[in-house]
Amino acid sequence: MLDTFLLSASPVQAVEHSFVAKSVRRVAPAVVRIDTERTVERQAFDPTLIDPLLRDLLGDPQLGPERERGQGSGVVIDSKGLVLTNAHVVDRVESVSVTVADGEQLDGHVVGFDPVTDIALVQLEGRNLPPKAPLGDSEVMEVGDWAIALGTPFGLERTVTLGIVSSLHRNINSLGFSDKRLDLIQTDAAINPGNSGGPLVNGEGEVIGINTLVRSGPGAGLGFAIPINLARRVADQLQEQGEVVHPYIGLQLVGLTPRIARDHNKDPNALVQLPERTGALVQSVLPQGPAEEAGLRRGDLVIAVDEKPVADPQALLEVVDAARLSEPLPLTVLRNGRELTLSVKPAPLPGLG
Repeated sequence: MLDTFLLSASPVQAVEHSFVAKSVRRVAPAVVRIDTERTVERQAFDPTLIDPLLRDLLGDPQLGPERERGQGSGVVIDSKGLVLTNAHVVDRVESVSVTVADGEQLDGHVVGFDPVTDIALVQLEGRNLPPKAPLGDSEVMEVGDWAIALGTPFGLERTVTLGIVSSLHRNINSLGFSDKRLDLIQTDAAINPGNSGGPLVNGEGEVIGINTLVRSGPGAGLGFAIPINLARRVADQLQEQGEVVHPYIGLQLVGLTPRIARDHNKDPNALVQLPERTGALVQSVLPQGPAEEAGLRRGDLVIAVDEKPVADPQALLEVVDAARLSEPLPLTVLRNGRELTLSVKPAPLPGLG
């Protein structure tokens, strides 16, 4: 009877896995955990301000340095063991330990990092290096495409979350980071502390972004990733030069539209009347910067750069970011109802060291 049952039993059917599982299978071997350490000076207590009864609890007020540990994620992008991650993951660290997908721990060293784009490059040291991840094209993404986040949130390795691309070209300045130059991918795939530097993957198992930050609040959090095309360009410069040079002209700008200008001009207390046009309004000019040397003033409205219309400050920033250092860049500005053309020479953005 048993033999008859075994002979007549149907063969085990192969399980059809989801596209998420297939995508993760392509990328997961290249995803790593990054553990870092650095020395930080602890803030000493002023002994004159501490009640003697509390000194035993607080300890010696003359505190020395201590070791601070951090953690993040990364993804291998070439066969030589180069790992792409966030600059804030490896900023000012003294040691880097990388745990690869099979659990092996490898030493690493920081090749370079760029705080403006929050991209860093780490070189793995060892013989049995993990495979590289397939990289996609972030320029062909559309809102609504699948987005899969991989990494080590809260120290939980090999974590995968699923969502969609919620928005593209989200300006990081609108999130409160005025010292960065980034247009981010927004996603509802869960990104948490420790995911930083890990890959955001499309439905085909290609890396389309590097997870960088999350905005939490009531309801679901909002995750953001650096487009992979930008990350690759920055990584190439870090590998070749060890740093990234960003052009700047030294202007603080706000967007202006006809409606905003009309509302402003109706105010009886308005000190100046704004032109009812679209452009980038100069709020301040950095002293001794390229814009000041070119003659720009507070209140100028930049309406074109290199003969291309300027609809908002981001449009001007994109042209400046792609400009060559010290080569004249013509700006068309509106001042007191007259159009002027001023030539500004972009210089390296200071204060990154």
